[in-house]
Amino acid sequence: MQKLQYMFLALAALCFAIPAFADGGSAVINFAPIGAGIGMGLAAGMCGIGQGKAVGSATEALARNPGTRAGIQLLLVLGLAFIESLTLFTLVVIFAKIK
Repeated sequence: MQKLQYMFLALAALCFAIPAFADGGSAVINFAPIGAGIGMGLAAGMCGIGQGKAVGSATEALARNPGTRAGIQLLLVLGLAFIESLTLFTLVVIFAKIK
């Protein structure tokens, strides 16, 4: 955990060092595409983890009580659609923001 804190501290120092050493004659560096890529990667990764947990929980629930298959399957598909929509909303926001 301590190494992770040091890594984020160094990353923050590098991000704030760019304006400190900037000269007036050079072009502005656009970090929006890099941020969009990182944001989409995080959104997709976290939604993937959420979908994995949802499917795992549904599988465990079906193993414990097979008689509730219809209700669990309906709620599982609905939950997976909502989780997937979060990734698609992130993609739409990225396309709207990045020109």
